[in-house]
Amino acid sequence: MAEIQYLNGDATSPQAKGPKVIAHICNDRGGWGKGFVLAISRRWPEPEAAYRRWHRERATNDFGLGAIQLIRVKPDTWVANMIGQHGIKAGRSSGPPIRYEAVRACLQHLATPAAQLNATIHIPRIGCGLAGGRWEHIEPLITSELTDKGLAVTVHDRP
Repeated sequence: MAEIQYLNGDATSPQAKGPKVIAHICNDRGGWGKGFVLAISRRWPEPEAAYRRWHRERATNDFGLGAIQLIRVKPDTWVANMIGQHGIKAGRSSGPPIRYEAVRACLQHLATPAAQLNATIHIPRIGCGLAGGRWEHIEPLITSELTDKGLAVTVHDRP
């Protein structure tokens, strides 16, 4: 059983050795353009292009809440686009767009490929920015679905 590690730094540039997965939350509406995705797009074009294609072709694939998409961006680094947010925060929306059960499903889906890759997982405080989630609800999901299964997770907080 592993524990979540916390450190200050950029989640798009993990300093760990070996295979790495950078995981983040996406919405189910095809929107990419605010929050952590901007940092990903500044570093690599592939995750955004893959997400947009995944959404565009959603009638013939698994795109939807709880699904993940793993994109290799370097020989030892993958980005996991995880659909854990319903829509986007609008002016008069009824509550935050985060969907905790979808986040749980995403983390469950991430566990197997991360273990097969023997990868460490690197995240910002997923679901707690524009998605409006609360870390005290997200952290236990990470623990039960990833670290309790022996996967190393590092949360990167911006200094």
